[in-house]
Amino acid sequence: MVYHNLKALIKGIRSCKTVADERALIQQESAAIRASFREEDSFQRHNNIAKLLYIHMLGSPAHFGQIECLKLVASPRFSDKRLGYLGIMLLLDENQEVLTLVTNSLKNDMNHSNMYAVGLALCTFANIASEEMSRDLANEIEKLLGSSNTYIRKKAALCALRVVKKVPDIADHFTAKAKNLLTDRNHGVLLTAITLVTEMCQIDTALLDEFRSAVPLLVRNLKSLVTTGYSPEHDVSGITDPFLQVKILRLLRLLGNGDEQASETMNDILAQVATNTDSSKNVGNSILYETVLTVLDIEADTGLRVMAINILGKFLSNKDNNIRYVALNTLNKVVSMDTNAVQRHRNIILDCLRDGDISIRRRALELSYALINEQNVRILIRELLAFLEVADDEFKLGLTTQICLAAERYAPNKRWHIDTVLRVLKLAGNFVREEILSAFIRLVAYTPELQAYTASKLYLALKSDISQESLTLAATWILGEYSDIIVQSGVVDEDQTIVITDKDLIDLVLSILDSPYANYLIRQFVLAAVTKIAARSTTSVPEQDRIAEVLATYTSSPELELQQRAVEFASLFTLGETRIGVLEQMPPPELKATVMGVVSERKPVGSTKGKEADLLGDEVPPTPGGAVNNQPAASAQSNQDLLAEIFGSSSSTTGASPPPASQQRSTVDDIMGLFGNTSSPGIQTPHPSAMPPSYAATPTSAFPPTQAAAPPTPAVPPQQRLTAYSAYDKNDLKITLTPQTSPTKPGVVMILARFQVSGGEAATGLSFQAAVPKSQQLQMLPMSNPNINPGAVETQQMRVVAPVGSNVRLRLRIAYSIAGQNFQEQVDFASFPPGLTGTPS
Repeated sequence: MVYHNLKALIKGIRSCKTVADERALIQQESAAIRASFREEDSFQRHNNIAKLLYIHMLGSPAHFGQIECLKLVASPRFSDKRLGYLGIMLLLDENQEVLTLVTNSLKNDMNHSNMYAVGLALCTFANIASEEMSRDLANEIEKLLGSSNTYIRKKAALCALRVVKKVPDIADHFTAKAKNLLTDRNHGVLLTAITLVTEMCQIDTALLDEFRSAVPLLVRNLKSLVTTGYSPEHDVSGITDPFLQVKILRLLRLLGNGDEQASETMNDILAQVATNTDSSKNVGNSILYETVLTVLDIEADTGLRVMAINILGKFLSNKDNNIRYVALNTLNKVVSMDTNAVQRHRNIILDCLRDGDISIRRRALELSYALINEQNVRILIRELLAFLEVADDEFKLGLTTQICLAAERYAPNKRWHIDTVLRVLKLAGNFVREEILSAFIRLVAYTPELQAYTASKLYLALKSDISQESLTLAATWILGEYSDIIVQSGVVDEDQTIVITDKDLIDLVLSILDSPYANYLIRQFVLAAVTKIAARSTTSVPEQDRIAEVLATYTSSPELELQQRAVEFASLFTLGETRIGVLEQMPPPELKATVMGVVSERKPVGSTKGKEADLLGDEVPPTPGGAVNNQPAASAQSNQDLLAEIFGSSSSTTGASPPPASQQRSTVDDIMGLFGNTSSPGIQTPHPSAMPPSYAATPTSAFPPTQAAAPPTPAVPPQQRLTAYSAYDKNDLKITLTPQTSPTKPGVVMILARFQVSGGEAATGLSFQAAVPKSQQLQMLPMSNPNINPGAVETQQMRVVAPVGSNVRLRLRIAYSIAGQNFQEQVDFASFPPGLTGTPS
């Protein structure tokens, strides 16, 4: 059945009972339309194209009608032209070869006497124009921009926008006409003109100076919109033409950025818009939001910036999730610009942590991190710890890291710092980075006044919960290292001291082995801990024998690492007094710069009373003279090097020294080969270390009998002036490399890579790979976080071993995403100064 018009075809298709029937009907009708085209039936062409466009909208092929659309466009009848141009817009795109045939029709119709025919041609051009067509018809568009008809000027401005996007190098052809359009009184023309000017300024920043002279004109236009009374033609929810207001504000933002004179001109009107716009409706909020962005981007005075941030703070109280989200997002970008103004809204930002929308919680969390300083660290950490109790698992890893880093940087004293980390370990011990665990153990080692307190707290925490891995690891390490202190001083629980015996302590530590939560790593820690406990004077002989029996059962363990440890530890029991020296308390590790520098070891100790320090805000007065001596002693040089690796190898620190060449190569060297001699010179991608920093090396190797009796020697780390070298600075991502060397270790260069973004968008999924020449060796530790947020600095540690006297050269491959756009680049870096690896003898 042949359908004579579009209405009949639609009725026929809707009456089909199955998809197969519909498909068959469309095929039949398409065949009939093809036959009609071949017969050159000009009377039916209009109906056929109308039916064909409907078939195209249903998803069926309709490309065979392209030439017929061109024939309709050539018709003198307006209805034919309208349908023909509609067909061209639907069936053609800028990549079609047929498009070259359309150019002449468009040119003719742009000069048509009927303004609506001109409008059809302009509308079609704005939708499908290719680069070639844009060049051909640019002069026609420019001529129509000066038309006396507002309908044509408006459409011509949008066509000029298409030309500017397709052919940026001819944007300056429209500069004079665009300036004239800005003086137009018609809102439609003004709206399209501002859109055109904005695009021109974004494509070619040299045009900004051309249009800055129009700032007073734009300010007058905006003022008339704000102060005018009710205008039924342009009114939207009581606000006059909000679309035009938003466009003007966006253009002012571009023109005022970096120009004090232009910014001064628009300061007053921005303040007027901010104070007079009704915020009870979404239309008003959109204008206020654009006003805030404009104020923050231009060279505005301080009072105006504070007003803008206060508007964002008011947005946080809005019931609409979208408004709250954009407010938090914007505050994240400006918090580094004016922290004090954002701090005023701290309470409502913290309230957003309890919001039901996960995206709002995430943004509020990022903003909370940025607000932490020395004055509010107690309050904010308290709130973050409360949030940690109820947070989704996906938040916990980043949350624990940020809490601990903030505590390290801003803690009022070490007691508060230790309590904070202990609380984190209790609440989310399965989501703690090993760098945090390493820093915590180092802090305890540097605070002898609080070792009994920390051991006591960890003993009680471990007794009540052994399901948190990091808590178990920290407790095992501390209890093994300082077991004599806790046995002698007892455990303080709720203001009463409980005496514990060596048996109680060993029972608790050994119970970890039978726990369902005990993994391969925890069992290694436990074996090392009980071996240490057995060497303390507070441990009775029966308990020592019991530990020896436990070790003996593991000498045949199918897990190689456990078996090796058990065999080596068991052999220590045959060495008599030497065992006591080998397993004595470790000295504090060598001070090393973390992500934020050496900070935690230089804090006052704080209260050392048994009462629990209040994490929730009460002041704990620091004890005078509580600073810790920063000169650790080591049994011998290689011992000290190994301890430095144990405590710092997993964090963003400088590398440990290799043993002196004069010493005989020992098991220590084999273990340290992980950090020095086993890497290949090829491209390295970091893999997280399998073991946290503590008992990462076998204690027998760590304390060879020949070194145990060596007298302790003070070691003061040299203070170096470190220089950062820029390795990459593109697409808002900046990467710097900071080398550090030691005169005692020529050929070894520790490199700290720092990653940060300069724009407002986060860089996500960062992959940083490096390669060195074949004569050099490279190791890389894990990156602190592959997602770099604005204002944050992420780090990654590298270690290069090179021939003495050679230059360190790196080939870097960097892949990341910013604002949904993926980047991958490769750069060669050779900017380190010569002589970094020492001078050959």
